[in-house]
Amino acid sequence: MSLSSLGLLGRKVGMMRLFTDEGDAVPVTVIDVSNNRVTQVKSQDTDGYVALQVTYGSRKASRVTKPQAGHLAKAGVEAGEIIREFRVDADTAGKYAAGKAVAVQEVFSAGQLVDVQGTSIGKGFMGTIKRHNFKSQRASHGNSRSHNVPGSISMAQDPGRVFPGKKMSGHQGDVTTTVQNLDVVRVDEGRGLLLVRGAVPGSKNGFVTVRLAAKGQPKPVVVQAKAEKGKK
Repeated sequence: MSLSSLGLLGRKVGMMRLFTDEGDAVPVTVIDVSNNRVTQVKSQDTDGYVALQVTYGSRKASRVTKPQAGHLAKAGVEAGEIIREFRVDADTAGKYAAGKAVAVQEVFSAGQLVDVQGTSIGKGFMGTIKRHNFKSQRASHGNSRSHNVPGSISMAQDPGRVFPGKKMSGHQGDVTTTVQNLDVVRVDEGRGLLLVRGAVPGSKNGFVTVRLAAKGQPKPVVVQAKAEKGKK
């Protein structure tokens, strides 16, 4: 996928399952991508690059800063809860204007692969055993109150410091995470829902960004007809 692709902002509704015609259960995540609207169209001449600025959700006017309120009023768009930019090519940018809504069927279709970015669920402070899969120390024979501690973390005199990136205890989760190459199982145009196979980052009602997969789309399957017997 090139950088020139439009995505959508949405909210993670939750997970469910769909059944195929063969009776197989497919776990899917429901993402609400309704009411995506363009707040600004950036051009090469004015801004130095081409992009579409999109917002999603609804926010009270009292919760919007004055500069942002003026920016949205110029576009004639209701304030949203999140706002993002998508680099697109000039042809895609020419199809939209400030204030125009972006429908889900204009961007995604069933069978595509997408990348979903969100904020992972925060899990609080963790020790090295749970965070990095360390082993416990000996339960007896000289070990005094050091059963679940990481042990030595550095050298002695040389270099006499802890290297950056050392696996230690700390906060787990609550970071920006991207899950790649998820299948779009179904697109609900009426309700503005996107159903993707598998789990996406974050908890219910968390905001996510959906883009076309960066590592390419599935190649079409070419079915060759077999020649009948007795015919060349």
